[in-house]
Amino acid sequence: MGHECEEAIRIEHMVNESLIEGATPDITHSVFSSEGWNRETTSVPKEMALTIYIDDEELVTILCTPTKLVQLVLGFLYSEGIIADKSDVASMRVCEEESLADVRLSKPGHTSPARRTLSSGCGGGVSFTPERQKVDSSLIVTPREVLSLMKALNEKAELYRSCGGVHTSALASTGELLVVAEDIGRHNTLDKIMGECLLMELSTRDRLLLATGRISSEMLSKAAKMETPIVVSRSSPTDQSISLAQDLGITLIGYVRGNRFSVYSHEERLQGALEQGG
Repeated sequence: MGHECEEAIRIEHMVNESLIEGATPDITHSVFSSEGWNRETTSVPKEMALTIYIDDEELVTILCTPTKLVQLVLGFLYSEGIIADKSDVASMRVCEEESLADVRLSKPGHTSPARRTLSSGCGGGVSFTPERQKVDSSLIVTPREVLSLMKALNEKAELYRSCGGVHTSALASTGELLVVAEDIGRHNTLDKIMGECLLMELSTRDRLLLATGRISSEMLSKAAKMETPIVVSRSSPTDQSISLAQDLGITLIGYVRGNRFSVYSHEERLQGALEQGG
């Protein structure tokens, strides 16, 4: 077995597993164009089904890109309310070859929630629908900061530029990107970010979440769990995510293109929005 299959006594020892490549190169395919048919090679995103076990009990299987798997598992457990901190995990063994993550909790007696919801994320993710909490924050951003951060996110989408087919998300302050993650699943990118923040002991409160893909209700639920008051996307929000953002006190921004974007909820966090928009 490779290093990625070794058991970790402390979670910090597993951080370097995030460096696994996320693309498969040299895929041969046929291309039709106005010039006729040609044979070419390209790179495509990797996909795997990772099964998470908690104290020998199967919890869930997540379709994902095999990068930052430790962060993905930690972030998923946190967002679903199974752990409150990395200290709640006694050990973890993540093995790409066996497609599993074996997690041992510090306190035994875990019982998996009975209620599961299939999410709208790529790969048909599963959520255990934990209780949602309202976000209380006085964070204010300027339109220029939003546009600048989204431009920075596009520049950091390295896997997307390499092979396409993946989503990119980031946690940011008003001035810079702090953590970036890419995955075939939109919701997976947020779990990877949360997991990395747990490992780094980096607070997600009073930050912005940036995403390249559609913002749906489960994305808003994860943002609320992370206590991030502003969620920004290059794409569209769903009607349910707008309603949820209004209820949870989250500023939801979509369709960030060029020098334009739309604000769907709690525009008071955008400097000048109420004065100009009424």
